[in-house]
Amino acid sequence: MTKRLPSGVMLNAYPDSVGERLADMIELLRRPELADVVSLFYVLPTFFNSDLDRGFSVVDYGMNDELVAQDDLDALADLGVELKLDFVLNHLSVASPQFRDLVELGDQSSYRDFFIDWNEFWAGHGEPDERGVVVPDAEHLERLFMRKPGLPVLRIPFPDGSDRWYWNTFYQQVTEEPVGARALTGVVPVGREFEVATVLADAAETATPLDEVDFGVGVDRSAVLAVVGRHRRYLGQMDLDARSEQVWTFYRETLERLAAYGARIVRLDAFAYLHKEIGRSNFFNRPGTWEQLRRLADMAAELDLTLLPEIHAEYGTAIHTELADEGFPVYDFFFPGLVIDAIDRGRSTDLKRWIDEVIRRDLETVTMLGCHDGIPVIDLRGGTTADGEERAGLLPDDVIESTVERLLRRGGRVKNLYGPDGQKISYYQVNATFYSALGEDDDSFALARALHLFVPGTPQVWYLDLFAGSNDVEAADRAGPGGHKEINRTNLSLDEIERRLSLPVVQLQLELLRLRNTSPAFQGELSVETPDEHEIVLEWTGDGATARLEADLAAATFLVSHLDGDGERRWSAADQGATSTS
Repeated sequence: MTKRLPSGVMLNAYPDSVGERLADMIELLRRPELADVVSLFYVLPTFFNSDLDRGFSVVDYGMNDELVAQDDLDALADLGVELKLDFVLNHLSVASPQFRDLVELGDQSSYRDFFIDWNEFWAGHGEPDERGVVVPDAEHLERLFMRKPGLPVLRIPFPDGSDRWYWNTFYQQVTEEPVGARALTGVVPVGREFEVATVLADAAETATPLDEVDFGVGVDRSAVLAVVGRHRRYLGQMDLDARSEQVWTFYRETLERLAAYGARIVRLDAFAYLHKEIGRSNFFNRPGTWEQLRRLADMAAELDLTLLPEIHAEYGTAIHTELADEGFPVYDFFFPGLVIDAIDRGRSTDLKRWIDEVIRRDLETVTMLGCHDGIPVIDLRGGTTADGEERAGLLPDDVIESTVERLLRRGGRVKNLYGPDGQKISYYQVNATFYSALGEDDDSFALARALHLFVPGTPQVWYLDLFAGSNDVEAADRAGPGGHKEINRTNLSLDEIERRLSLPVVQLQLELLRLRNTSPAFQGELSVETPDEHEIVLEWTGDGATARLEADLAAATFLVSHLDGDGERRWSAADQGATSTS
């Protein structure tokens, strides 16, 4: 059983999302406009030393002193803002000390079993292809859950000249730099530098494995291969082998380090891919995933940490309820798509059904509109539970498809899932700012935020949503084929923040966030009514205070009222822009 979540508003940003360093965001939090607005801060993992995927390829969990300082953490504590940090369980960067040691020393590395040798893992359960990569037998291959086209492997040249293939679920990039004659000076016999360089160039052009290349008499093969290795540049996130106790020692040390930074909550990124076993899926397989998650929970309990497992899975699989039944809080990845659908179609039916389920099951959730990743799509779909029960989705497939098409027309980018043959099997998420996802309409966006702050759960607020950010299509284009997420990660200068603080939709959000963060009503009981299919009313009552939201989804209007011992206050979003009254 993990600890329960705090209930206040949680800001979500990179250390440099505002200004240039975390210190600039802290100065923003000190401004009177942000007073009492935030109780928690989820700082994304460029907090650590990392090299790609905007922080999720961790080199090590030391503090990135280009962006973060101990003074920043002390300042957050002084502001009463608690910290949430990431722990990327499934993988480490190729630039990590552990993986560098493996590449340099090969079979002699003390980290030989820290990562997963793909061919060793599948030995006896598949046949090698023309590259020498074992292709699992069909019965196993069909169970693999792919995050990119093709087999999830990265070729690693060992010092003995052999190629090894290591499990690489997520991102990878290998750049082969040409080895010129000058680099071979002193490595091969004098006068043969150009000859060996030419052999290497021919091998690269024909994709010939270097262990099949004849360098000629008198050439020290291992010395040449060492030079080649120094000319090979890797980027990638290499899967850890959780069968190794050495990995679990690393996990414990990492949790201790996060606790020392002052973390209250630790988000377990990509945990569902960690447990791998022949004959089972590589995604949330049972009972292995549960055994690992419970072991992590025991470690976290000793350190007074709350674990928040991050997982995207179809609603129909009921994985979210399994997590809740085990005592873990869950990400409400269902809410963003449901609220877009509710506002676009002007009907409350599907959204209310989900809110009723959260209340009935007493689910402890973290809710959001936008985030660093994307607007979830796959989460809304139907699926099969662990018991084999087929369950419908929160929205019909045709409605989900229509929603995706609308978001793409509004400038979003789509991320897909792939089968082993490289073919798309499903939409995964749409990358867009939430403001752009709603057509950059202030009234619709203000309504979405009001709904967000009145549904059950700890509200997590993406900094760019707070400041009504639009799709940054140019940033996504500059980032190349894998850069779709950059559409919603624009860093805001201090001058830009100053301008945006005057926007009515930003000012209204800040007032509603302050209400959600401070009113005792939200610690009480929630009632939900739908006078008709276009309307929804959510009312919280607790400790002498009442907070009420009356929303007309078809008209994209709402009224928020708050009553306590100091009287009544009201806020509304009128047709011509967001306004507040009291």
